Amino acid sequence: MTLGYIAVLLANARHFYTDDSESQYTGLWVFFGRAFRDGQFPFLLPQQWMSGNYTNEEAGLFNPPQLLIDLIAPSVPNLAVYATIVKLIFAIIAGLGVYRVCLAYGSRPEWAAAAGVAFPFTGFFLFFDSASWFTAMSGTAWMIHAWASSVRYARGKGGPIPVFVYLYLAISVQYVFPAVEAAIMLVAVAVGELVWRGRAAWAPLARLTAAAAAAGAAGLITFLPSMLSAKVSWRGTSQINNDQFLTVPWSESLNASLPSTLPAFNSWWGYIQPLPMVYIAWFLIPALAFVDWRAAKAQWKELTSIALFAAVMLMWTAGPGTIGPLRWPARVLPMLALGLLVLVCVLLGRFGTVQSWRNRGIAAGVLILLLWVRTFSADPHDVLWHVLSALVVGALVAGVVWLGRTRGTAAAVALTIVAMLPIAYFQVRSVQPTPMSWNLPADREEAKAAFPKFTTGTTLQLGDRGLLQPADKSLEGAYGSLVWGNYAKDLELDYVNGYTPNGHFYFGEMLCMRWDGSTCPDSYKRMFAPEPTTGRPLADLMLIDRIVLQKAMFPEAGNEPAPEGWHFTPVPGHEKYIWVLERDGGPISTVNGRIGDAHNVDATSLSESGTSSVVRVSSETGGRITFARLGWPGYRVTLNGKTIPFTTVAKSFVAVDIPAGTKAAELEVTWRPPGWKIGIGAAAAGLIGIGVLQWLYLRSRRDGDDGDDGGDDTGPITPDPKRELAESVS
Repeated sequence: MTLGYIAVLLANARHFYTDDSESQYTGLWVFFGRAFRDGQFPFLLPQQWMSGNYTNEEAGLFNPPQLLIDLIAPSVPNLAVYATIVKLIFAIIAGLGVYRVCLAYGSRPEWAAAAGVAFPFTGFFLFFDSASWFTAMSGTAWMIHAWASSVRYARGKGGPIPVFVYLYLAISVQYVFPAVEAAIMLVAVAVGELVWRGRAAWAPLARLTAAAAAAGAAGLITFLPSMLSAKVSWRGTSQINNDQFLTVPWSESLNASLPSTLPAFNSWWGYIQPLPMVYIAWFLIPALAFVDWRAAKAQWKELTSIALFAAVMLMWTAGPGTIGPLRWPARVLPMLALGLLVLVCVLLGRFGTVQSWRNRGIAAGVLILLLWVRTFSADPHDVLWHVLSALVVGALVAGVVWLGRTRGTAAAVALTIVAMLPIAYFQVRSVQPTPMSWNLPADREEAKAAFPKFTTGTTLQLGDRGLLQPADKSLEGAYGSLVWGNYAKDLELDYVNGYTPNGHFYFGEMLCMRWDGSTCPDSYKRMFAPEPTTGRPLADLMLIDRIVLQKAMFPEAGNEPAPEGWHFTPVPGHEKYIWVLERDGGPISTVNGRIGDAHNVDATSLSESGTSSVVRVSSETGGRITFARLGWPGYRVTLNGKTIPFTTVAKSFVAVDIPAGTKAAELEVTWRPPGWKIGIGAAAAGLIGIGVLQWLYLRSRRDGDDGDDGGDDTGPITPDPKRELAESVS
C-alpha cells in the first residue's frame, strides 16, 4: 500500500491534497484543532454565517479518529504532507477491511491480500475519494470493516462490539453516503445468510440487527440536526430526480480492467471523462476465465450477499441522479468496486483453476478484447493508448498464469499486486495537470506571511473564484490576497466566507453567496442597501468590520466614493487583486455583543458565546432586537427566564420582539443543535443495547456455545488434488 502511494506521489506530489481536501477538509482540521487546544468545542460560530453551523457540515464532530486528526493538524505546517499521511493511514485501514471481508467469505489469504491492495487504487476511490472527498474515504474504510465484522458476528465468529464500533464510525464521519451504504450492506448480509443457512440464520441475524440498531441509535445525533435544519438549507429537497449528471451507464461501470479507460457520461468535464473513474483492477475481468464455475455453482448460496451488494450498487450508479440528499450516483462506484473485488477474489481464492489453461487463456483474451471495444467506443481518440493497455493486461495475465503453474500462488499474487504500482503511476501521470486542483498553498506559514494581516474583526470577501486565471492560482498571485473555500481557516483568519455543502438557502439568496464563498457582482450593492424591515444595511446587521473586494469583479470600486461610514484603505503589495474597505470608527463586531439592530429598545450585551447571547433590555413602548445570528433551527429565547417567541428578519436574522414596559430585563438567546436531547437519549440507549448484547455474547461463550447456529464453515474449500490449481492460482 505504501509503495502504491509513493508511486502516485511520484506522478503528482499533491495528488492527495486536491479539490475538497485543500479547500474544505484540511481547513476544518486546522480550525477545530486550534479550537480544541483553546478548550472550545465550536458547534456554532455566528460570525462565519452560512458555513458556521458545524452540525450541518462534514466535520465529524462525534467521530473520535477525526477529532484526533483535528487535534494534530495545527502542529503540521504543510497541509499536503499531513493530508497524504492521514489518507495513507485510511487507505491501509480500507485495504485491511477488504482483506477481512474476503477472509470472512472463505478466500485464501493471498487473493484476499490482492483485493485489499487493489481497492485503494480503484479509479473513483483514487481520483475522488482519496484525492478530494476525505469523508467518503474515511467513512468507506470504517464501513468495510463493519461488513467483515457483521459477517463474523452473524456466523458466530466474533462479537457485537466490533459491529457497533465500525458502524458508528462509518455513520459519525458526518457524510451520508457511508451510512446509507452500510445499511444496504447489512441488508445484503442478512439476505445472504438467510439464503445460505435458512432458518438457522434467524437468531444470529436478530442479534446482528440489534447491534446495527444500537449503532444507528448512537449515531443518530450526527445527522438529526441537519435533518431538522433541512427546511432552511440547500439540501432541503426530498425529491427524486434523474438529471443524468454523474450517472454512469452500466456498460461503463463494467469496463473495469483496462487501465486506459476513460468512460463516457456527463460530468463537469463534458461527456468523455479525463479520469479513469470506472477502473477497478487490471485482473478483475480476465480472472473470470480462471474460475471453476461448476465448483462455484455448488457453493453459490454462500456468496449471495456479495453478489447482491454489487448488483444494488451497479443499479445505483445508473441513477436516479438525485435521491433527496443523495446526489451524483458515480459516488457509489467505490462500492461497486468493493463488491466486485470481493466477489472475484473470493471466487479465485476458493474456485480458481488453471486446468485447461490454453482454453482459459483464449477466454481471457476474448474478455480483454471486449474491454478494449467498450473502452475504444467510449473514447475513440486514444485508440493507440487503449491498444497498448490491452496488450499490457494480456501480458500480465499470461505472466500470472505462468507463475501460478510453475512457482505457486504466492508468486502469482505477488505479480498481480506489483503490477498495480506502475499502473497507478501512469494513470495519475497521464492526467496531469489534474483538472480538480485548486492549487491552494500547502505551507501555512508561508501563506500567513504573504497574506494581509487582517487579524482583528470579521472580514467579508466579495468576489468570484471563477474569475481567477491559471496564473493567479499561486501564493505570488491571487492566493496571497484572496480566500475561497476554507482557506481563511488555514490562515487562522476570521472570514465570513467558507466552504459549505449545506448552506442556508435564504442567506445565500440574499447575499448571492455560493458553496465556496464566491458571490455575484450585485453583492456589493446588496451589502449597503437598506434592509426593508430595519432600514439598516446588511453590513451593519451582520456586524462586518472589513470588506475585501476582488478587483477582477469590481475594477473601479476603489476609484469611487466609499459607502457612508466606510473608507478604502491601502494594503501595500496586494493592490493587483483587492480593494479593502474598513469602518471609519474601527471594528464594531466586539462593541455590543451580536446586537445588529435595536429598534425602540435599549440593549446592552452582558455575555456572548457562539451559542448564546445574554442582553439587558428595556423598552417603554415595545421594540425589536435583531441579532447578527443566522436563523438556524435550534434557537430558544427567554426573557427573565420565561420563554418567548422569536422571528427572523429577511428569513435570515434572528429577531426578538420586546414587550412594552420591559425594564432592565435579562434576554437570553440560546442555540442548541435541533434534536440534541433525542440524540443524546438515543446514544445512551444504543450504548446500553450493545452492552446487553456483549453480555449475552460473553455468557454464551462461557456456557460453551460458540454462537454458530448451523451452516457450513467459512474456511476455504480444499482444492481437488487432480486439478492443476493445487499448487498454483487459487
